[in-house]
Amino acid sequence: MTNRLRFLVQAAPLAALLVGLPCHALYKVVGPDGRVTYTDRPPAAAAGNRVSSLGAGGNAVSEAQLPLELRQPAARYPVTLYTMSNCNPCDTARQLLRQRGIPFAEKQVTTREDADALQRLSGDTQAPTLSIGSQVLRGLSPEAWNSYLDSAGYPRESRLPAGYQYPPAAPLIERRDVGAGQPVQPVVPQATLPAPAAQPEPSVIKF
Repeated sequence: MTNRLRFLVQAAPLAALLVGLPCHALYKVVGPDGRVTYTDRPPAAAAGNRVSSLGAGGNAVSEAQLPLELRQPAARYPVTLYTMSNCNPCDTARQLLRQRGIPFAEKQVTTREDADALQRLSGDTQAPTLSIGSQVLRGLSPEAWNSYLDSAGYPRESRLPAGYQYPPAAPLIERRDVGAGQPVQPVVPQATLPAPAAQPEPSVIKF
C-alpha cells in the first residue's frame, strides 16, 4: 500500500465525523442520554436538554485545547467566581483572574434564591466569593487568592491560547424555562487545597 493510499484510509474515519458537524453550527445540544448534536438553528425546548451557544458569546477554544499546565489544575481545581451587580470588588476580582489567565466560570447572585444557594455553598452571602476546587474564599483578598491559585498549580503568568474567550456570567441558580427540567443545583468540587499562609482581611460586599 502506498503512503498516499495509507493516509487516505487513515483519514476516512475523521472525515466521516466532520461530515456530521454543520459547517455553520451555532448550538451544541446535550440530550438527557448524553448524546451530543450540533445545529445551526435554535433548538426547541425539551426536558433534560442542555444547550450551549457556539456563537460570538461562546468560547472559541474548548477546555481540552488548553495547554497542559492549565488543563491539569483546571480539571482538578476548577475555579468559579460568584459576583453581584454594582459591586466594585467583584469587578476587581474578575480583572485579577483574567490578568493572571485563570480559566473560570462566573456565577451571578441576582435573586434571593441565588443568595440562599450562595449561603449554602459558602456559609455567607458575601461577594465576591471564589471557589478553587472545594476551597471557598469569601471576600476579595488578592494575596490569599493568588496563594491558593499557586497551591492549585495555576501558572503565575497567563498561558491562555490565542482566541480564548471567557464564557458569559450566568445566574447561580439556573432559571427554569418552559418545558425544561429541574434547575441544576450548584455543587462544590471535591478536590481540597492545602491552606497557604495567613490571609489579610478581605474586601466584601453582602447581598
